[in-house]
Amino acid sequence: MTDTLARRLANRDATVGVIGLGYVGLPLAISFAEVGYKVFGFDVADHVVTGLNSGKSHIDDVTPTRIAPLVQSGAFRATTAVSDIADCDVVFICVPTPFDKSKTPDLSYVESATRTVAKVLRRGMLVVLQSTTYPGTTTEFVRPILEETGLVAGVDFHLAFSPERVDPGNTKWNVRNTPKVVGGLTPVCTELAKTLLLSLMDDPTLVRTVESPDVAEMAKLLENTYRAVNIALVNELAQLCHEMGIDVWSVIDAAATKPFGFQAFYPGIGPGGHCIPVDPFYLAWKAREYDFQTRFIELAADVNDAMANYAIVRMQDVLNEKSIS
Repeated sequence: MTDTLARRLANRDATVGVIGLGYVGLPLAISFAEVGYKVFGFDVADHVVTGLNSGKSHIDDVTPTRIAPLVQSGAFRATTAVSDIADCDVVFICVPTPFDKSKTPDLSYVESATRTVAKVLRRGMLVVLQSTTYPGTTTEFVRPILEETGLVAGVDFHLAFSPERVDPGNTKWNVRNTPKVVGGLTPVCTELAKTLLLSLMDDPTLVRTVESPDVAEMAKLLENTYRAVNIALVNELAQLCHEMGIDVWSVIDAAATKPFGFQAFYPGIGPGGHCIPVDPFYLAWKAREYDFQTRFIELAADVNDAMANYAIVRMQDVLNEKSIS
């Protein structure tokens, strides 16, 4: 059964399901359809499904000119019906992972999506979580829900984690040319997920396997936490430069002339986007389970969170100086 699935994936002769058709799931679904897979995109929002099946897009990065031909040919169909993903050989979970008011991870979307998969889970199916989350989510959260069916992960079905690496609005890097990281529950799970991703990529060197889902999950958090802490550093430096009468932009531009050991980050009112403001808190929350405090990460988050108020104070000062306020 495993050999059969591997051949079908290598030949792009499998059916792929994608749960969650947002800025991560839709580009993934359309990209798989474009390389020859039959794809079902599942979403709970009726207007999203209706629009997609009419050839319309709700995501700027995916144009109607890409969607319409795939819908017309039958290569892609959006649906709200769980039964439509029952025959899928592969199912991706691409749903939001926010946090609540106490900055505790909210996995309700992941749970809902996983229970949707569990309704149609069958022997030989490959399930891949893409949602950014803390290490252990695939093995400690997703796996037990799927195994409530009586099927055993790594034996009856395959399970892996491969983090999304979407940069909304970026016209250079997309699903097919951005390197992938993937870690499966077993070596077979990893190899199947790798085969699937290789069939999608423009270059066969772009898929990196790691030894477990935990490693892949931590790698994603490292990527985003790296950005968050460096943004905090330059935000704090911007405040110091203001006090010292130094132009922080000139400082950054000058430092950026060094061709090694430096990457430019720029100050602002705090990190934007769906991931950077959230992901460090996922890591900090998980660390507390091990009685470990991520002091540096949490301090960076505090610096970034304070930038909006700092910007308001600065604007008030400027307006007062000009007698506008």
